[in-house]
Amino acid sequence: MTSPQNIQNIPNIQQLANSLNEVSLSTSPTNTFSGSFNSFKARRLSTTNKAKPLKPFSTGDFKILLLENVNQTAIDILSKQGYQIEFHKTSLGEAELIEKIKDVHAIGIRSKTKLTEKILSHAANLVSIGCFCIGTNQVDLEYAAKKGIAVFNSPFSNSRSVAELVIAEIITLARQLGDRSIELHSGTWNKVSAKCWEIRGKTLGIVGYGHIGAQLSVLAEAMGMNVIYYDVQMIMSMGTAKQVGSLKELLNNADFVTLHVPELPETKGMISTAQFNEMKQGSYLINASRGTVVDIPALIEARKSGRVAGFALDVFPNEPAKNGVDLFNNDLNAWASELTSLGNVILSPHIGGSTEEAQSAIGVEVGSALVKYINEGSSIGSVNFPEVDLRTLSQDQVNHVRVLYIHQNVPGVLRTVNEIFAEHNIDKQFSDSEGDIAYLMADISDVYESDIKKLYEQLEQTPFKIRTRLLY
Repeated sequence: MTSPQNIQNIPNIQQLANSLNEVSLSTSPTNTFSGSFNSFKARRLSTTNKAKPLKPFSTGDFKILLLENVNQTAIDILSKQGYQIEFHKTSLGEAELIEKIKDVHAIGIRSKTKLTEKILSHAANLVSIGCFCIGTNQVDLEYAAKKGIAVFNSPFSNSRSVAELVIAEIITLARQLGDRSIELHSGTWNKVSAKCWEIRGKTLGIVGYGHIGAQLSVLAEAMGMNVIYYDVQMIMSMGTAKQVGSLKELLNNADFVTLHVPELPETKGMISTAQFNEMKQGSYLINASRGTVVDIPALIEARKSGRVAGFALDVFPNEPAKNGVDLFNNDLNAWASELTSLGNVILSPHIGGSTEEAQSAIGVEVGSALVKYINEGSSIGSVNFPEVDLRTLSQDQVNHVRVLYIHQNVPGVLRTVNEIFAEHNIDKQFSDSEGDIAYLMADISDVYESDIKKLYEQLEQTPFKIRTRLLY
């Protein structure tokens, strides 16, 4: 076997020919994933015709780098494909990551690793990124798309874990439980009931009524709370929750305010001095969304004045890149020591989704999405790519090639590509675009081994090509 080669990244024709001579066209074993996105017809056919494995490479040559202790479920899914897996429990520094990313074809990260344009510019072979978490703000999505790199995440798998943490924090703040625990750990017995409350009958205001917000709504109602929510979209409520027309209306009426919004330019600093002044005297704030959503110096002042009776923060504008002692300090965030000195405050190290159940589910979801994209070309679930999918080929469909062609979204490209396909039969074809990027999938029959080299070469020579992959 020669050094690792991928048909989508062959630098010259001779290497392409060598690669074709060494790669089995149809006998590599693989697991396939037939999800709910496939048509009824495809599901019906799968009962009679076994799905045909599609891999354009010797799996041992396909390299995947997994960082930040990605869950074992993902490792198992990817390892079963025969890929080379390099696993690290922590994130990597910029220089080391640049060196590592030069050769890998896929990378899996969580929230600490930053895949900037500078780092991604060195990723010559990278075809996909798996974010094993909800957020994708740690990746330069636009630049990744321009390089033909599809990014996948897990937007729903840890929703329950975050919702349960928020319920725990609501009760802990209402009972001043954190302070009592700290006192007793230091030997102080301080049995008090002043300003300690039941949450039954209180109003919870949820900002952002997505999957986490909706689950939280159900849990809060089950505990006897009244629920109101604010969202920029009109969303049907769960249970008896009521959507309000403005953030101000929510802040005016909620005893507890909890934030579940993405990191966007319009959400940066969305809770600051003006918003704290709109909150009820003695109310509580919880942020388990993104660290930039709350103006923390303003929150500190609101706590000191008593406007806010307590708060819980699971996320921060700047977070340590690894676990360790004395890493959360004033060098990282200038207000850190002042924040940690306040009473009835819960500070946690971004653990909202950090449960065994959530991490296992995230590993399955993102790991499976990576395999589907690598092996079949399906971009369903990608956050920076057009979502394109075709039903799987069956074992009896011989002499077929699946073309995955990422290109600039300009007029005339599809005409050029279809002229290249003219010597073959196009069984099925689907193209979609998103912004400046377009993605074409096409299954072509009557393609023989001797044709693949020419087909690949012609597609690579088209003027607006970003990346070409052939699966067979």
